[in-house]
Amino acid sequence: MPMRPVLSVTFESHVGDVPFIGLSALLRRSFAGEDVSALGPGLIERVQQHNDLYALLDLSTVLQLHYQREAVSARPLYRVKQARSASALRMLVLKAPGDLMSNTPVECLLDEFEITLDVLYVSPGVALPGVLPDHDVLLVAVGESDENQPILAQLTEVLANWPRPVLNVPARVSRLARHIASELLGRVPGVIMPTTVRVDREQLQQLADGRALIGAVFEGGAFPLIARPVGSHAGSGLVKLEQPAEIEAYLAQHPESQFYVARFFNYASPDGLFRKYRVVMVAGRPFVCHMGISQHWVVHYPYEEMIADPSRRAEEQQIMASFDEGMGRRHQAAFDALQRRVGLDYWGMDCAETADGDLLIFEVTSAMVIHAMDRIDVFPYKQAQMKTVFGAFQRMLGQTARAAANSIV
Repeated sequence: MPMRPVLSVTFESHVGDVPFIGLSALLRRSFAGEDVSALGPGLIERVQQHNDLYALLDLSTVLQLHYQREAVSARPLYRVKQARSASALRMLVLKAPGDLMSNTPVECLLDEFEITLDVLYVSPGVALPGVLPDHDVLLVAVGESDENQPILAQLTEVLANWPRPVLNVPARVSRLARHIASELLGRVPGVIMPTTVRVDREQLQQLADGRALIGAVFEGGAFPLIARPVGSHAGSGLVKLEQPAEIEAYLAQHPESQFYVARFFNYASPDGLFRKYRVVMVAGRPFVCHMGISQHWVVHYPYEEMIADPSRRAEEQQIMASFDEGMGRRHQAAFDALQRRVGLDYWGMDCAETADGDLLIFEVTSAMVIHAMDRIDVFPYKQAQMKTVFGAFQRMLGQTARAAANSIV
């Protein structure tokens, strides 16, 4: 299978005179109460008359946001899984309206687990229902984002004296914003998390045209920088800016009003390849969920380089088999210190190892997507590893519920 270089294509952000709206802007307009479905007819017309694929992508987002919001407005509470046994664990999960990255994808963690699972969608300023299904444990699945911060603040008050054990208390989730997390975790011994600052378009524009120096934007700042729109995920809008002259073109391609910028840290291995790990922390214990190896510093997973190269998959398999004795042990003190500072029951990080042996952290979130859905014929070793992770999560639920029950007796 021929390999194509990752992220080697530059995409236009406008088609004709009509701008690409994008998920972040649509989500923000939906949260502000705008009926985004009104955009549908115009988007459909652009698709039909001009084969406008930007409009088609926006239309798919509009459909998701509109019908999801319509559903949760009419009925916020859903039983998504019913256990066969009356003695099975009962869990109530609180979610926010939004896309896949808005919440912990808890269903993926519980796919084969005997559990009764109720999901309540919480909207800003809307009180929780007066009657809720009884449960043994409550999980706050709401992830950190600008849109979700009001919900997290609201839940902090609501859950302060909740009569059942609460996992992932919302006040701690809210601290996972990139610029806050870099301050919280960047000084942990054995950890590098480059300072991330939140800037607006005008600040970037001032850097571009020389009205401001990088040191005025954030202390210790220097080129190259990495920049991304606030609220973006999975590498969307993520670029490396080598010099101020490149900022103008970047802003022309990205209409967002807020951005995160940080110093670029070259984490290439001695062979010139970049290795990025996804690690989740379950009850304070680290588990590796995948490792991507790429020629490009932006490492997505899975992707053609991993699928095409058996040696890279063999290396990932070895990392999974030896994680506890290898990477997990090398960074045990760092993982323990990170857990103490984050303080969540379940969360994850994208990270790498530096040449000096430090743990380099790119992102921390409680909404990390992990799953066991990769092709079994290509990644057969992942099934056992992911079952180990899911089992740890499920044991944490059971132990939490039993500890609460025993404290009542």
